[in-house]
Amino acid sequence: MTDDLREGPLSTVPHTAPAQKQKPSGRELRRQRRRRRRRGEEMLAWVLVPLICFGLYWSVTAGFEFMGTSPGQVWDQLMQVKAMMEKRRT
Repeated sequence: MTDDLREGPLSTVPHTAPAQKQKPSGRELRRQRRRRRRRGEEMLAWVLVPLICFGLYWSVTAGFEFMGTSPGQVWDQLMQVKAMMEKRRT
């Protein structure tokens, strides 16, 4: 066991400098920013589009409710007006 201690000096290992990270070029930085922006816009769209659609639906429903009517009744009245206009032409 003590024989291992008297092997002699350790051999030198050639010292290599740690690899320095190269600074990304302007184009690479622009690509990274564009990629991040697109990702952010995509995530924002997945949240905002359903909220906007729900908000539109809710506002139309609330508007019809406020006026005391329904989309079916409005459609029927529009068809009656269309029929009256067609009769007037002939």
